[in-house]
Amino acid sequence: MYSEKVIEHFTSPRNAYSMPDANAQGVYGDPSCGDALIIFLKVNDNIIDEISYLVFGCCASIATSSMTSVLAKGKSLEDALKITDEDIIEALDGLPETKKHCSNLGVSALRNAIANYYERTSLQEG
Repeated sequence: MYSEKVIEHFTSPRNAYSMPDANAQGVYGDPSCGDALIIFLKVNDNIIDEISYLVFGCCASIATSSMTSVLAKGKSLEDALKITDEDIIEALDGLPETKKHCSNLGVSALRNAIANYYERTSLQEG
């Protein structure tokens, strides 16, 4: 049912921790399945230097959150905004049809974190 990569990211999730000194965070939850994700970012010179998350959900939600963090780390904010649900699914070598919606969790929380970063930096500048 799940690919080896999904199982690997579920059993050994990357970057899964709270980041109290983050300079941005984004939250997203999917009410239809009850999963929720908080992504924390440390951004320097428009590059995601550090990313972490706390996820509450099923195997696929944990794996997609982990892969989202792997794909986003080290990218510019502009490039991170281009990460799609399909990018995450492909990087995990696929997801069962009934679990594909879980990839939206990571993408949406990441976009919310980046929006939060832009909001915070514009408030500091103005």
